[in-house]
Amino acid sequence: MDFLSYFALLILIFVVLVLSYGMIAIHDIPYHMAVKRDHPHQDAIHAAGWISLFTLHAIWPFLWIWATAYHPVGGYAGKPREKTDQAGAEESDANESTSSSAKH
Repeated sequence: MDFLSYFALLILIFVVLVLSYGMIAIHDIPYHMAVKRDHPHQDAIHAAGWISLFTLHAIWPFLWIWATAYHPVGGYAGKPREKTDQAGAEESDANESTSSSAKH
């Protein structure tokens, strides 16, 4: 074999390794999102990401949804509870002030 055959083989091995690493790195994205959001099921998301490699990536979109559905403050509601409660209290205060001024 000549130099170009060895060089082509080396490039082929390099491409296979890079693609393999890329697939594994992509399947860890939902896990890293879950860790960042302090998701209570982050270990299950990580295990399901590995299982997704062997199921032809069929469950990977659901892992993405599962990891992003949890909010660090508001849980699965997706928005902070304190801000929602404060907004409701401000609206009720505004309604009381307009109704009391209308009575006068």
